[in-house]
Amino acid sequence: MAYVPKTVEKMFVRANTVAYRASGGKIGGSFYNSPVLLLTTTGRKSGKERTTPLLYLLDEERYIVVASDRGAPKHPAWYLNLRDHPDVTVQIGSQKISATATEVTGEDRDQLWPRLVEMYQGYDDYTAKTTRTFPIVTFTPK
Repeated sequence: MAYVPKTVEKMFVRANTVAYRASGGKIGGSFYNSPVLLLTTTGRKSGKERTTPLLYLLDEERYIVVASDRGAPKHPAWYLNLRDHPDVTVQIGSQKISATATEVTGEDRDQLWPRLVEMYQGYDDYTAKTTRTFPIVTFTPK
């Protein structure tokens, strides 16, 4: 993928979020044939709600996402937010779900990573851009 300046990326994220909400996920509900959810976290510094569209994999009752930030050297803000405030809201289509975020580690992570890369090849490409390990997070409905 080509380099996209952060300001352009933020504008795209905002536009995608607005379109997703207005259309119940009909617009912005997929990216490269992968499903998209809206994650709303509580800002760790501001305390304000922050919403981010993310690709996800459904695994039984868990929604699984990758904190890749397109291979950036630092973890994305949404991930840092949910480490401090794991109670989140996930929107899939027009359905909003209260959930708890949990980072996946060990064998569970090892089993999920190939499935996530199969869903979206970009994750594998992003790993070449950074030395950090991408956290994998699950959202489990309350």
